[in-house]
Amino acid sequence: MALYIHEAWILLFVIPALVTPAAINHEDYPADEGDQTSSNDNLIFDDYRGKGCVDDSGFVYKLGERFFPGHSNCPCVCTEDGPVCDQPECPKIHPKCTKVEHNGCCPECKEVKNFCEYHGKNYKILEEFKPSPCEWCRCEPSNEVHCVVADCAVPECVNPVYEPEQCCPVCKNGPNCFAGTTIIPAGIEVKVDDCNICHCHNGDWWKPAQCSKRECQGKQAL
Repeated sequence: MALYIHEAWILLFVIPALVTPAAINHEDYPADEGDQTSSNDNLIFDDYRGKGCVDDSGFVYKLGERFFPGHSNCPCVCTEDGPVCDQPECPKIHPKCTKVEHNGCCPECKEVKNFCEYHGKNYKILEEFKPSPCEWCRCEPSNEVHCVVADCAVPECVNPVYEPEQCCPVCKNGPNCFAGTTIIPAGIEVKVDDCNICHCHNGDWWKPAQCSKRECQGKQAL
């Protein structure tokens, strides 16, 4: 029994001596793919300098090839120094342009405003209209509305009337003026009571009438 125990101890000391660090070859145990990628955090892209050009979507163009970059509608040519793009002097867009397209290298106006807008209504160029009885307007080529407001003369009466669709008031009963609270016609003398005779000022219809006292009639002596 003692012999067997002695031989077992000999084997325990011999086996570790046979397995040395030099006997383990790390090349025989390749690392996992995860370990390989973790050691290199930077991705390596192909270098196309001097060979071609790459657009925004990653498409590669050959030297001398003409293409359109992603954020530009102007054509470019691929050169060894990179893309060389056209930069034309685009015409100015009309200030009244209502529809602009960007399909080409330069923006293009597809629709110009050819009307005027006034108080919520549209009018054609050079169209004349009357938004009110006292206004005369026209739609100008500049898309602006120019209006003229009628200047009414001072009416020759104290009770002018505004007729429908007419701008200025009219004196339907002719010129007149006030004699107190009574309206009398112009051009004649009017006896407003037993003692006073009045007439209107010539041309000054807004002024009170001129009156003069006469001998009162209708009064009997007591």
